[in-house]
Amino acid sequence: MSNAITQRNGVFADGAFTRPAAGAELTGSILVVGGSTAAYTTTLTALRLNLDVCLVQPHKVVGGQFTAQALPASDDGDLLQARAGLYTVDGEEFAISKAQRAFRDRQRELQPVGGKKVPNPGGGWVSPLATTPVVAATAMNEALLPYLRDGRLTLIPFAEPVQVAIEGGNGRSRVQGAIFRDTQAGHTFTVRAKVTVEATDLGDLLEVGNIPSRVGQEARHETGEAILPEDARPQCQQSITFDVVVEHTARGKGVAIGKPSGFETEGWIGLKEFTHLFWTKAKPDKWQKWDFFSDFGIFRYRRLFRSHPHDKKVLPGDVAVLNWGTSSEPDRAFCCGNDYRPGRLVGVSRDERKLHIQRARQRAQAYVHYLQTHGAADLKPRGDLTWTSDGIALEPYIREARRGIALTTIRHEDVAETFFPDQARARCFDDSVGIGQYHYLDLHGNDAKGHVSPRGKDVVALPFSLPLGSLVPRDTDGLVLSAKSIGTTHITNAAYRMHPMEWAIGEASGFLAVFSVWTGLEPRVLATEEKHIRKIQGFMARNGIPIFWFNDISHDDPDFEAIQVLAAAAIVRSEDPRSLSFKPYAPVNRAVVATALVNVLKLPTTLPDKPTFSDVLPGQHWAYIPIETLHAHGMIAGVGQNRFAPNAPITREQLSFLVKRAMPEVYDKAFGRTPIDRQNLQRRELSRVMYEVFKGRLQL
Repeated sequence: MSNAITQRNGVFADGAFTRPAAGAELTGSILVVGGSTAAYTTTLTALRLNLDVCLVQPHKVVGGQFTAQALPASDDGDLLQARAGLYTVDGEEFAISKAQRAFRDRQRELQPVGGKKVPNPGGGWVSPLATTPVVAATAMNEALLPYLRDGRLTLIPFAEPVQVAIEGGNGRSRVQGAIFRDTQAGHTFTVRAKVTVEATDLGDLLEVGNIPSRVGQEARHETGEAILPEDARPQCQQSITFDVVVEHTARGKGVAIGKPSGFETEGWIGLKEFTHLFWTKAKPDKWQKWDFFSDFGIFRYRRLFRSHPHDKKVLPGDVAVLNWGTSSEPDRAFCCGNDYRPGRLVGVSRDERKLHIQRARQRAQAYVHYLQTHGAADLKPRGDLTWTSDGIALEPYIREARRGIALTTIRHEDVAETFFPDQARARCFDDSVGIGQYHYLDLHGNDAKGHVSPRGKDVVALPFSLPLGSLVPRDTDGLVLSAKSIGTTHITNAAYRMHPMEWAIGEASGFLAVFSVWTGLEPRVLATEEKHIRKIQGFMARNGIPIFWFNDISHDDPDFEAIQVLAAAAIVRSEDPRSLSFKPYAPVNRAVVATALVNVLKLPTTLPDKPTFSDVLPGQHWAYIPIETLHAHGMIAGVGQNRFAPNAPITREQLSFLVKRAMPEVYDKAFGRTPIDRQNLQRRELSRVMYEVFKGRLQL
């Protein structure tokens, strides 16, 4: 089979797929269930770490929202976007992993503009990187090809989970794999694995396995989010959207998509539901209207392909994906595109789900029909880019899933700006295994009554982190949560669901699953013991994955691992919490070193009845406690007249004395790349040295 695996138009040839017979049973190291973006990145991560993976998904196309859902226009937070002069380095060097950056770069190479590689091939005005779904799928497939050829990847399409293989014992249950139904042939087969990853787009593995989970908007007592009402409202979910890829043709060359049944007679696809205009407020009392093909119209909103290097002007031959919710049009509350709001897909029967999927697809068709009959006749559906006949995506764009009840639940209070005044970051979880940022909690509510919609600073999301505990079910072993099934809430999922973050979630899930196989330990154990957490964090950082927000430390930096892990562990972070910068070459004062050393060593606090140093008073808690603690353990002394000079710079030599006293067994390694002299110590050097002390204490 190795010589027969090829791809065309972003889809693998049939020889790449495994189609188990009725009653067949497969076994392997890691089972990944789902066709999401996170399912893909979990799979790729585990393969690159030399484990075998079985990926079971609903279609032939890998990649989820980039491909089968036809939205390869990445929803990037503003910090990921490179802006000359505003940030020290390109956002792609610090906000995403090396692997994700390579994927984005490969997309740019596969879709040049005017014969040149450009930052944003599509040139849309909302997404800083967009290509066609076929280009995204091709870039993803290329990375998987070696593993299909050597047999480490078993790729099973057209299958859905119907049962989870679970065994009980000692009051806990353990997942051993899953039973699937072949959606084309109708029979079932089983895949067993050491670790199973739930990476479906709707959390279906949790449902069929009866694994504790939550649906829709939770109650206040369930999550502790103050903004929520007392009662749970599972019917309040985010809407779905069937994306449509269309081309702007020459005049008179448009191809009609056709009118769906129910158009103008069913309320949810009536004329009042649609518009071809986009409106912005130029002044408090003045609106600006943008026509469909204008520079800031709906077509260029998520343009995927441009036929000319000009980045704004829309020309015949350009291709866009229609993914349009509300227009902010004056006097129209809810309209105006292909978002489908009347129903929900999670927590309902499969028949009801199928009905809403069918209706959502009809709405997408109705929207294109409306456009073609209201000023945008020159549109042609591009089914060759969506693997369908009409340019409508293979499956709906999913914004929300059934969520597992995890060891850690990421709450509104962990993400929104309201709760972090005068700070640059949201909560920095000390077990962080990833970072993300989307500038607000983007909730596309369905039509159910009772939605809580944050406003003002309650809706602004600061840069956030991904806790390892959010990937681990509270009551179930052998299972890792991924995609949109992690321990977020209805509210926080609205920021964690975006393309770059879902990629990061998949990578973290992959590392956790791999470590579980390598060590033979349950994900729960790995996520609750510091030694294992730090080992996972260090290994991820070593592989170019950021776990703490700094805008001046590239994943190519030689001290990236040390800086990232110590920051996650709350040992050495930014000097100013209002800044995202690490400032690697800035000098370090004595108080900062004392604090870092106490935290690294976890020294018990021993405070004297009276202050030891005249210049470090008890009111200065940030410096007083660690300095007095080091003095009590015989590690520091005054500098004359009973003074410590906490704000004075410390030299490399002075730090070396402290390390030699604290942990002589790591002394040589700690200063392997740092000279011992009387030059002022730099912040990067502090992290570099302290990281070796840190690993020494944990025996890593």
